[in-house]
Amino acid sequence: MSNAIYPWQQDAWLQLQQLRPRMPHAILFHGAAGIGKSHFIECYAQSLLCENVRSDGHACGLCASCGWFAQKNHPDYRRLRPEALEDEIPPDGDEDGDKKSAKSTKAPSKEIKIEQVRALADFMNISTHRQGLRVVVLYPAEALNTPASNALLKTLEEPPPGTVFLLASHSLDRLLPTILSRCRKFALAMPSHQQALTWLKGEEVQDADSWLSEQGGAPLLAKQQAETGNRDEMQALLQLLAQPTIEAALKTAEKLQKMPLSMLVACVQRWLHDMFSCKMAGVIRYYPRHRSALTGLAARVQVDALLGVLKRVNERRAIAEHPLSPKLFIEDMLLDYCACLKENA
Repeated sequence: MSNAIYPWQQDAWLQLQQLRPRMPHAILFHGAAGIGKSHFIECYAQSLLCENVRSDGHACGLCASCGWFAQKNHPDYRRLRPEALEDEIPPDGDEDGDKKSAKSTKAPSKEIKIEQVRALADFMNISTHRQGLRVVVLYPAEALNTPASNALLKTLEEPPPGTVFLLASHSLDRLLPTILSRCRKFALAMPSHQQALTWLKGEEVQDADSWLSEQGGAPLLAKQQAETGNRDEMQALLQLLAQPTIEAALKTAEKLQKMPLSMLVACVQRWLHDMFSCKMAGVIRYYPRHRSALTGLAARVQVDALLGVLKRVNERRAIAEHPLSPKLFIEDMLLDYCACLKENA
């Protein structure tokens, strides 16, 4: 893994260096998904373990500690992630990259389990290899299940000396208040539109501006979505949302049933948010290319009906990872959307 942070993280990195003289035992980095939080904290973890830190706070990349870190076998470093992320090829940014197919028939867990937290006990009870810090990285923090959260809380309440916990989250409201209260919170900001666009163009992402808008300004999500190869399917969904009919909804559901459901739900959520903000304030954030369709649809629908369908789509997001039938799940979502507009035509 490269120890170079993303261009939009430079100010945050400089601010972070001010904590070094009095290092907190736990820092919780938070911000929107797709801005590079996990990469940022792993770069920081490497710098904390580095034996020859540069003047700008970055790891030297040359010492024995940096060599161990690059080989993912540093004796004073542990990383906790859900099983579903452990076999992936690390993406450039957050924990949303594509996963390799599991070898077993059992789907890998998307939670951080209590066994993973308990496994830290031996690690924290022995002296460090070079008499330096011991670093534990954990992300996404909201993936901690309840038993794991409680086990981690006990550790944070009585932190072992010389140990630093680095956590990352894009959903602080999903963490236990007691965990929040025992961490030093550090916000990582969304890059400006121009910063993100410049980076995407440097990565040779085609149609970068559109992808960036669709992902709410998150550059790593924009790059990931641009590389998935699902553009035709997403265009079919957007066409249905722009020109909704029951017949088209059924045909589109058939076409989309092999797509990741969380991706489809997120697209519908963004579309509905644009409809709502267009109706209330004439503002379109995610799909400016569809302004004409969104304006017409916003004029047709009643506010209470729009809020109702948006609420139901948000509820579907919670079960999108384990539906009984992907096709029926998509059909139900799209028909609900069509019915909302038909009733208020």
